[in-house]
Amino acid sequence: MSLEKLTHHYANIIEELDENPTRGGLKNTPERAAKAMQFLCRGYNQSLDELVNNALFESDNDEMVIVKDIEIYSLCEHHLLPFIGKAHVAYIPTGKVIGLSKIARIVDMFARRLQIQENLTRQIADAIQTVTNAQGVAVVVEAKHMCMMMRGVEKQNSTMHSSVMLGAFRESGNTRQEFLQLISRR
Repeated sequence: MSLEKLTHHYANIIEELDENPTRGGLKNTPERAAKAMQFLCRGYNQSLDELVNNALFESDNDEMVIVKDIEIYSLCEHHLLPFIGKAHVAYIPTGKVIGLSKIARIVDMFARRLQIQENLTRQIADAIQTVTNAQGVAVVVEAKHMCMMMRGVEKQNSTMHSSVMLGAFRESGNTRQEFLQLISRR
């Protein structure tokens, strides 16, 4: 992502809105907006292998591991507007556990790309499964979408929930129910 090209494009957008990108309040806005977009889409410059960096540790634990309330900040691919929420991630280890912070970093890597929430949820689940080779992986994402709140139907109190259940979480109703009960506790 070239900062110079993005800056130029933002200046053009501002001009197309019948504004002057060189006036006082907007003078540096094209570059600030370009830098913000680079930051918000930094997930494209990350890879799963580099992110995890071999942070897998031997463990005899074969019980569910859950990390809940991981903040998500993303942009929808349809309107480039934010959606904001949280992810709950669980897996059942098979001899190895992943470093705790790596789960949040995986969530961030995929959230910092343009996509829809349903695909984000799937990407997180598939990545955790790939890295851990777990018996099962569960991911639930809850988010508020600015494209629904600020424009269109303008519904301020709607929240979208999406889930992906893999392995034991898909095959066992009891395992899935345990996960869902644990993430619903406050």
